[in-house]
Amino acid sequence: MEVTWRGGRRVAYFYRIDLAKPVRPMTLAKEAALDRAMAARQTCPRCRRRYDACLPLRTLGMCLECFDGTPAAPGTYTLPADTTHHLAA
Repeated sequence: MEVTWRGGRRVAYFYRIDLAKPVRPMTLAKEAALDRAMAARQTCPRCRRRYDACLPLRTLGMCLECFDGTPAAPGTYTLPADTTHHLAA
């Protein structure tokens, strides 16, 4: 079953949930790769702090504190010396 709009140029398909297969479980290797990818998006290249949210690296190239001096709340980042991982396993 499908829904079309914009003169048939756009299509959305409906799927039966009862026929869907379960998602494969997260492995430690997948979780480590995801953590490395998120670390690249959350770490400021200038001060090396890892923030809880993704940084505007494409537009600013660094965190707001390095860019214009806007102070960051101390609970929103970890210092570069923190090498512990936050993986589930």
